[in-house]
Amino acid sequence: MDKVKFYPAVLPFKFPGLDRVRCAFSTALYGNISLDFGLDAEADKERRRKLAVLLGFDSWTELRQVHGPKLLVNPPATPFDAPSTLEADGCCTDRPGQAMLAKAADCQQILLAHKSGRFVAALHAGWRGNAIKFPESGVADFCAACKIKPEDVLAVRGPSLGPGSAEFVNFDQEWPAEFSPWFDREKKLMDLWALTRRQLTAAGLRPENIYSLDFCTYAQNDVFFSYRAGNAGRQAGLIFIANR
Repeated sequence: MDKVKFYPAVLPFKFPGLDRVRCAFSTALYGNISLDFGLDAEADKERRRKLAVLLGFDSWTELRQVHGPKLLVNPPATPFDAPSTLEADGCCTDRPGQAMLAKAADCQQILLAHKSGRFVAALHAGWRGNAIKFPESGVADFCAACKIKPEDVLAVRGPSLGPGSAEFVNFDQEWPAEFSPWFDREKKLMDLWALTRRQLTAAGLRPENIYSLDFCTYAQNDVFFSYRAGNAGRQAGLIFIANR
């Protein structure tokens, strides 16, 4: 009998040794979590509330993501039943029970945690985020805000546009020349996964502290929302410090 692939609606991730830090990535099987890109607002609101119950956090910080370099420090919680007005692409906190949220449908959700388990952050990095080196500056801002060292930070990158699907036919107009090593000119494909890993190590993270869920959202758009595949909806990347 053929093997059947099984994908849960929410993919949990656990950093080794950090029992109180919880991470999770929702999929299209769970449903849309953004009030800006959904088709049924009431169903989306209920889905957002249920995600908090499912994962065990009290509140979250949602961002109005603009593909920029701004990281918010200890931002206020945002409602489950209304879109966020907080304009940024990263957020961090030391408050237990308040999840940091990054939304995506091909972009990379990068979740960060300090080895003490006392500080966490979420970054949203599309290709424009890579082009402005947000994985680097986001880590730097996180470390400066929390007075921690990057070598003590762990990271996990969630499902996103994979190296076999990240096509850029206008690379020279869209990317600075310094990013050429990650671009295959013959196939016109960019390895955003490798680039993000390089940017995280350039920020000071130890290579052994960088993890990833290597699912391509475009290639597996039956499981994940994918902007390039024309899917309406966004999935969540969440990190929080458990209350106990």
